[in-house]
Amino acid sequence: MDKYLDVLPMFVDKIRELREIVISNIVLLGQIPAPTFHEKRRAEHLVERLAEFQVDACAIDDYGNPIGVIRGTSPTKPPIFVVAHLDTFSEMRDDLHYEVKDELHYEVTDKIIKGIGVSDNSAAAGVLVSLPEIIKRLNLQFTSDIVLAAPILSLARGNLEGVRKLLSHWPSPIRGAICLESVELGRLNYYSYGMIRSEISCSIAVEEHGRHRYEPNAILILNEVINAILELGLPQKPRTQIVIGRIAGGFDHGKIAYDASIGFEIRSDSDDMVKVLYADIRDIVEGINKMFKVELKLDRISNLNATRLNYNHPLIKCASRILNHLGVEIFSEPSESSLSIFLHKKIPAITLGITWGDNFHQNDAMIEIEPMYKGIAQIPALLMAMDNGVCDE
Repeated sequence: MDKYLDVLPMFVDKIRELREIVISNIVLLGQIPAPTFHEKRRAEHLVERLAEFQVDACAIDDYGNPIGVIRGTSPTKPPIFVVAHLDTFSEMRDDLHYEVKDELHYEVTDKIIKGIGVSDNSAAAGVLVSLPEIIKRLNLQFTSDIVLAAPILSLARGNLEGVRKLLSHWPSPIRGAICLESVELGRLNYYSYGMIRSEISCSIAVEEHGRHRYEPNAILILNEVINAILELGLPQKPRTQIVIGRIAGGFDHGKIAYDASIGFEIRSDSDDMVKVLYADIRDIVEGINKMFKVELKLDRISNLNATRLNYNHPLIKCASRILNHLGVEIFSEPSESSLSIFLHKKIPAITLGITWGDNFHQNDAMIEIEPMYKGIAQIPALLMAMDNGVCDE
């Protein structure tokens, strides 16, 4: 393991020399809008860039996922995947505008990349497409094929369908995977909660208004739903949460709201507990719907299974040593990402962050450039270790 750690300072320096290539890939890729279900243009550009960097094979698969392959020396070794989801929370519009800026009174660093979607997940996708050139400049060769994939349909209603299709139709076993997220540097995710993400909407039809003695208010009806959800008993074990994270409704301060909605997630270490609570919430919605005689709907948006690597798995230990050697503070949290799908299929995988950033999912989202060199250096070091069996259980 020490030989992979000893090269890290050299990796950081070499990657810093490739600064313009990496930044160009982040900017050029990130400025192409890629909201979920509309990733085609960005996927085509990513494959074009991979071809320019002379990967051994690249294509868009039957499901729309762009993929590149760096061939290893052994045709019998299972491949190692590096993935970064392609879609962002940006809207479908004309090309976005990214800026590489000087200080801007930002205290931590003197250079940033600024633009919507850069922190989730355009920077990671730009790093992914830069890896062939980085690997070449570092003079690395692997026995396993290195598969570079940027799955589509990852966010919200996409429900990670791109990576689900990619893995379910991959023709061979997979040795392991590294999932990349733009932020935060130091993240080392190795587990996912069971999760159901849903929306409850209340709609009061115009023709119904006269039938009610008291005109119903969609916001107040959803308040009844929220109160009922808050009365549900949640166990301390397995760890379980219901997070109500979004509410919208109404038109004007002095007008009764005829439409409103809330968004929530059920999260738990137990898939069974998630299902039980979802059934309880469905009963709440049906009961309140009958009580107020309005159109109250429960709509499931996405779901994940609870899954994890053991904390003492060699892959986690190896990644931890690399981050420690880089002087990066490590933190772990559950991940609602491609990681969950790899782990559910019994493929060892972790999620790593590339750099630090701010203003996530906003028009002025930004990432820092300087920490990115350490964030990128962890990837080839970990690939070397995985390729040589250090992370095999």
